[in-house]
Amino acid sequence: MIKFEHSIFALPFAYVGAMIALSGFPSGAQILWITLAMVGARSFAMCLNRLIDKGIDARNPRTKDRALVTGLLSELDVIIFALVSLGLFFLAAFNLAPLCRYLAPLFVIPFVIYPYTKRFTSLCHLVLGLSLGLSPIGAWVAVTNSISPIAILLGVSVMFWVAGFDVIYSCQDIEVDRRDGLFSIPVRLGIGPALKMVAVFHVVSVILLLLAGRLAGLSFMHYVGVFVVSVLLFYEDNLVRPEDLSKVNTAFFTLNGMISVVVFVFTALNYAI
Repeated sequence: MIKFEHSIFALPFAYVGAMIALSGFPSGAQILWITLAMVGARSFAMCLNRLIDKGIDARNPRTKDRALVTGLLSELDVIIFALVSLGLFFLAAFNLAPLCRYLAPLFVIPFVIYPYTKRFTSLCHLVLGLSLGLSPIGAWVAVTNSISPIAILLGVSVMFWVAGFDVIYSCQDIEVDRRDGLFSIPVRLGIGPALKMVAVFHVVSVILLLLAGRLAGLSFMHYVGVFVVSVLLFYEDNLVRPEDLSKVNTAFFTLNGMISVVVFVFTALNYAI
C-alpha cells in the first residue's frame, strides 16, 4: 500500500534541512530519529489518504486495484498501521529537540486535511506540497530547537516542487475527477494550462532553493546541484504533453526521486569538500 518512493521524495530534504541547520552533518542518533519521524509521518499520511479516498479509488480505473479497495487489506488493518505510524512519529519527535514535542501535533494537521481538499479546492496540490515541505523545517527544528527563515525557504521550495509534480500526476484523472465533482488544477484550467502552471511552480521552487543557499552561505556545490535540478525539472516539465500522458509515471517517480537525491548529494558535498 505504501511504496518506498513515497518516502524518498521528502526524506532527502529532511537530511538537507538538518545539514544546513548544523553547517555540517547530524549525529547518528539525529539521523535515526529524523528518519523514523519521516517514515512514521509519511506512512500515517498515506494510510489516511487511502482510508478517506477508498470510495473515490474504487470508482477510478487507475486506483481500483489498490489493496484497501480490493479487500487485500481491511480498514481495521490500515487504521492499526496508521496509529502505529503516528505513534512512531511522536516517539521520534520526543527523542529530538524539545520544540519538536510541541510542534509535532501541528505538523500532523496538513496530513489530515489534504485528502479532503480535493473535494472543495483546486489548491489541493499546494496542501500536499505543504505536507512534504514540512520535512526540512521539521529536521531544522529537530537539530537546533529553533526555526529559521532559511528553513522556511527550503520548505516552501519543496512545497512548490511537490505541487508541480502532483499537478502532472493528476492529469491522468481529469475525466474521473470531473465526473466525481473533484477539484484539481487540471480540472479547473485544462491539461495544457495546468502544465504551464507546473512550470511556474517549478521556477518558483528553484528560485527559493537558490535564495536559501545564498542566505545559508553555501558553496558553489549547492549551485551546481540547483543547476542539475533545474535541468531535471525542465526535462520533467516537457516530458508530459496534453496529447500524451504516457510518461507521467516516469516524470512522477523516476525524475522526482532523482531530484531529491541530487539536492541531498550536492548539499552533502558542500560540507564534505
